[in-house]
Amino acid sequence: MEPIGLPGVFRHGRDLFTENAEPGRRVYGEDLRKEGGREFRRWDPFRSKLAAYLLKASDARPWNAPSRVLYLGGAHGTTVSHLSDALPDAEIYVVEKSPISFAPLLGLARRRRNLFPLLADAQLPERYQADVGSADLLYQDIAQRSQASIFAENAEALLAPGGRGLLMLKVRSVTQSQPANRVLSEAKATLQRRHLSVQRSVDLGPFSREHWALELTA
Repeated sequence: MEPIGLPGVFRHGRDLFTENAEPGRRVYGEDLRKEGGREFRRWDPFRSKLAAYLLKASDARPWNAPSRVLYLGGAHGTTVSHLSDALPDAEIYVVEKSPISFAPLLGLARRRRNLFPLLADAQLPERYQADVGSADLLYQDIAQRSQASIFAENAEALLAPGGRGLLMLKVRSVTQSQPANRVLSEAKATLQRRHLSVQRSVDLGPFSREHWALELTA
C-alpha cells in the first residue's frame, strides 16, 4: 500500500484505498485489505466520482489538511465515508435533501465522530450557514439543473478565502439537449463570474459518463 501524496489516500496496483475508520465494517460492500496491521477499504471509482477524479487526474491534490469540509449531496454516504477515513481530524458537514438518503447517512455519522449530517437543501445555504461556519474545502455532487450557481452560492456564503472546491458536474442534469462541452463551458463561465478560479476540468469517463470534475479555488 503506497501513499499517493494526497493525505489519507493510498494506492495498491491500479486501485485507490483509504484506511478504514471502522475495521471489519463495510459501508457499501467494498473490498477490504489488511496490510501491516492496518485495514484499508477499496475506493470504487464506479461508485464514487471523487475516486474517479483522483484516478483520472493522478497528480491532483485537491486538499491538504482541511479543518472543515462542506459536502453537498451526501446521498447514502459512499464518498462521504472515504473522506471520513482520509480526513480523520476534519469536521465534515454533509448536506442531503432526501430523507430516504439521509437515514443511512445519519447511521454512518453515528459511528464516525467527524461527520455532521444536515437534512437541508443545498440551494439554501443560509439555512445551514450558522451550523457550518467557514469551510476550507467545498465538495458538491448533486443532480440539479443549476449546479454551478448552487456551488457558487455556497462558496460565497461558506468557503474560506483561498479555500478549495470540487464540483462534480452532471451534464444531463443540466440539459438533455446541449452538447457536453457546451454545458461545461457555460458552467465554467458561471463560476468565473462568481470569482471562482477553475484550476482544471476532467472528464470522468469511463467511470461516470457525461460527468466532469471541476477543481476550483476561491
